[in-house]
Amino acid sequence: MKVEMCLRKMMYHMLGAGVLCFAVAFAANAQVETTKSSKEIAPPVTSVKVERGTIVYVNGNNVVVKAEDGSLRHFDNVPDSVTVTVDGKQLNVHQIQPGMVVERQTITTTVPKLITTVKTVTGVVWFVNPPSTVILRLANNTNQSFKIPEGQKFKIAGQDKEVDAWGLKKGMRIDAQQVTEVSQTEVEQEVKRTGVMPPPPPAPAPNVAILIIAARPTPAPVETASAAPAAAEPAPTALPKTASDLPLVGLLGAFLFALGMGLKAIRTRNA
Repeated sequence: MKVEMCLRKMMYHMLGAGVLCFAVAFAANAQVETTKSSKEIAPPVTSVKVERGTIVYVNGNNVVVKAEDGSLRHFDNVPDSVTVTVDGKQLNVHQIQPGMVVERQTITTTVPKLITTVKTVTGVVWFVNPPSTVILRLANNTNQSFKIPEGQKFKIAGQDKEVDAWGLKKGMRIDAQQVTEVSQTEVEQEVKRTGVMPPPPPAPAPNVAILIIAARPTPAPVETASAAPAAAEPAPTALPKTASDLPLVGLLGAFLFALGMGLKAIRTRNA
């Protein structure tokens, strides 16, 4: 008798283990409805990081930028999808050029949220191993094993009360919900890139011929090393005396002699 009872207990344990394995085999076909919802539990916090630099080198998808502090930053294999807004146009890595001043704004928004997850399952109890496990027959005629959370309550169809794992019986149609709430922080980032094209090169000077007249320099007087510099002569205060008064006296005597001869001739005629 005792041996028969032991054999029966062993068969029950083996049957339970077989049922558990069978239920796990159908876990992939589970019909569990899961919904998630979130709500903000604190105002979002936004921070903005601004980085500026000048492009000094571009080769294919590789770019070198000189930051404001003078350091060089290498960006290798820049995707073509990364663009810079210049004068309202989106330029990719193949359209930028050295000398361009670029600015990158990284806007980070941190939002504290409460994430609520609700798992709902409806089925018929096929096997229960309180307080940890229950196997349900789902609507698609498959079995699935569920781990019973501590304190989980089950609503029995046709009854108003709820029971725990110890109150479950095979054949009961139950409706169970598992609700979990987790606080987490969601971080969102937005990157804006803008740029300013380098100034155009100065226009070349016009090709116009210009006439230049160069004055010939006046040659300086040649001075000998032995000759002493001549002193400047003072300007004369009176004209120099270049002739004597003798010719004037002779002319005057001749005039008087002729006058005397003329007067003598006049007196002789009158006599």
